[in-house]
Amino acid sequence: MRAEDTLQELGWPQILSALAGRCRLPAGRRLAEALPFLPDAAATREALRAVDEARRLSESGVALPLGGVGDVEGHLDRASKGGVLEPIALRECAALSRAAARTRDQLEARAGELPRLWAVAEALTEGAALADRIERAIEPSGAISDRASPALAAARDRARGLHRALKTQVEALLDDEMMQRHLRDRYFTIRNERYVLPVLASSRSAVPGIVHNASQSGQTLFVEPDSMVELGNELSIATAMIAEEEQRILRELSEALGAGSGALARDLAALARLDVLEGEALLASDLDAHAPEVAPASGGFELLSLRHPLLVLQGKKVVASHVRLVPPQRALIVSGPNGGGKTVAITAVGLSALMLRAGLPVAAAEGSRLPFFLEVKAAIDERGDLAKDLSTFTAHLTAVKDMLAGAIPGSLVLVDEIAADTDPREGAALAAAILEALVERGATVLVTTHLDELKAIALVDTRYANARVGFDAERLQPTYQLHLGAPGSSSAIEVAARVGLPPAVVERARQAKGGQGGALGDALRALDEERARLQAARREADETLERARRAEDRARAAEESARRAEREAAARMGAALADDIEAARGEVADLLASLQAQPSVKRAAEAAAQLEAWKATVAQAARATQARAEAGAEALPGGEVKPGVRVRIASLGHEGEVVEVDGKEALVRAGALKIRRPVSDLVPLSGKARSAALGKSKGEKLAAADAARPGAPLSSERRLDVRGMRVEELLREVERFLDGLYAGGEPDALILHGHGTGALKQALRDYLSASPYVGAFRGGDRHEGGDAVTIVTLRH
Repeated sequence: MRAEDTLQELGWPQILSALAGRCRLPAGRRLAEALPFLPDAAATREALRAVDEARRLSESGVALPLGGVGDVEGHLDRASKGGVLEPIALRECAALSRAAARTRDQLEARAGELPRLWAVAEALTEGAALADRIERAIEPSGAISDRASPALAAARDRARGLHRALKTQVEALLDDEMMQRHLRDRYFTIRNERYVLPVLASSRSAVPGIVHNASQSGQTLFVEPDSMVELGNELSIATAMIAEEEQRILRELSEALGAGSGALARDLAALARLDVLEGEALLASDLDAHAPEVAPASGGFELLSLRHPLLVLQGKKVVASHVRLVPPQRALIVSGPNGGGKTVAITAVGLSALMLRAGLPVAAAEGSRLPFFLEVKAAIDERGDLAKDLSTFTAHLTAVKDMLAGAIPGSLVLVDEIAADTDPREGAALAAAILEALVERGATVLVTTHLDELKAIALVDTRYANARVGFDAERLQPTYQLHLGAPGSSSAIEVAARVGLPPAVVERARQAKGGQGGALGDALRALDEERARLQAARREADETLERARRAEDRARAAEESARRAEREAAARMGAALADDIEAARGEVADLLASLQAQPSVKRAAEAAAQLEAWKATVAQAARATQARAEAGAEALPGGEVKPGVRVRIASLGHEGEVVEVDGKEALVRAGALKIRRPVSDLVPLSGKARSAALGKSKGEKLAAADAARPGAPLSSERRLDVRGMRVEELLREVERFLDGLYAGGEPDALILHGHGTGALKQALRDYLSASPYVGAFRGGDRHEGGDAVTIVTLRH
């Protein structure tokens, strides 16, 4: 059979068409449509590496600068023979020169990472002096620019001046009342590049001049008045000079292009090759294709998650399958129901072999292996030909005969429905003999069949392997999945039932088949049913294992989240402690300076009380930090926050007992108080909940300083410590705090936020400015804690 027949049957022209459609240059598309097969495995490996480089470049979002290059081969050929090109043709050639220079620069900058692409681009012409010259002389629209030459600019200036003078004269004539009597209408036009007036035929003698045209009725003559003839002649001369200069410019540019046409032709060939490589990269990405290991022909093959490339390009949902032949196996016998994907499976292998021979990645997963087959032959769709006195079976055997004659080691042979369309027993014997002959010649063979005798060969001969396409007996539908290692039943009666054959006919067929033996077919069906049961059990076991793994992952994530929350809380408290100590140092220095400036017993007493309060605050914060560090060992890995569990409030450093959990928040009892905190701020602890009250905050410690001055101190219920909180936590806590105080009729409150970066203080005060609860607020006085606190007066 002819090689062209195999290519057509496997769909190779469609692959080339898909590749050409991803190229941008006409020359690139022509090269893609005639993509040759490579001579050997070494060339294939090198081609695959080049496609990989192009794919890396494409998938990084970089496209080759090939825009604007048209079909210029004819232009270059004409210029090389001395022809004068039109302006647009010159611009297209300039675009080729420009693209060559830009592509060379782009790939030279990436020569280290893309050596094969650079090897192609290195031959491109550097610079684009000719392109600069052409683009300066010719506008993108194709008009020749005034910049093309001083002579052209001068001639055009002269012509423009003459046009203005002629328009002035003709408009003066139109305004002349005497002239208006002889005009068909008050306008002028241009005939034969001359300014003319529409004169009534009856007034011809009244308007001396040259008649350049007449209306269809003959009643209007287009006359150039004698007073305008001289200027019209001068304009004609200027126009001729312009045309002559434009032609000279085009001739000069064409000659320069002709002199460099050889280099430009080489540039075009290199750009076309790069264009095809970029198209191959895009095709590989669209197919999710990968370069297989190029294996020896005697080493078998393994295509992982193979998909038929034409079905992928058509946008169809494709079931991927593993296809494998392991030595000493040389032939794969694929069986199963009609319409189940047998032909798709073997043609996908054949088309992949062709793609590899052309240096293209195949539509299979990474880790695949495929030999460089010296030839691929296929007998897929033989049809009879009455004109040649050929039946379908005769046409099939003719194709198989040609394959046998040419089979050699390194051949890949594909036969669909081998030896079908004849007596099954004779067909099976013939098919077995054909397979054996092909295998003995060293070919790798893939066939599809419904013949039970052929399926049985692989059970006794290690040179053959069975594969089947799946069939869902419950839904009476094929699964299109290829399963290796076992033959499949044809399920013809089930398929007939699925397509709607009358039930009585289907049942009669089952009865007739049951009485005809068919032991192998029955065994195959029983094997299919047992395999389906085993697969269902395996799926259930896999699902159970997956659920266990997910539970383990959730537990591990919860443990890590708890540890992370503990570390973050410790870091926040440490930072807040450092800020408060630093602020305390500054305030102590200010206090001492004030005492030294104005010493008195009263101020000394106030200072002593305030120092004691600071000391107590720092000591309490240090104890809380130490307690958090010690409690880390008690944390329950992955423990659940639920009612009754003892927890540590990470942001506050205190322990409590969970009373209730509401979504992402929990109510925690800490001594006599109950507070709401995010679940993420709670660290479950081992053991029973201790009877622990919240330790005094720094704000509460400041009450000791308040006692040293006149006035009633604020109670602990009117103080709130928000240090270490995130802004969103702070706003929630402050809102709840003020809501409670407002409902209780409290007049004022103190909120301790520390110094820190000032972000927490600013967020708090921005919120207080808009709060309906707040009448006024201010920073604390020195004895109240300074700017580390905010005093709030509630609205009543």
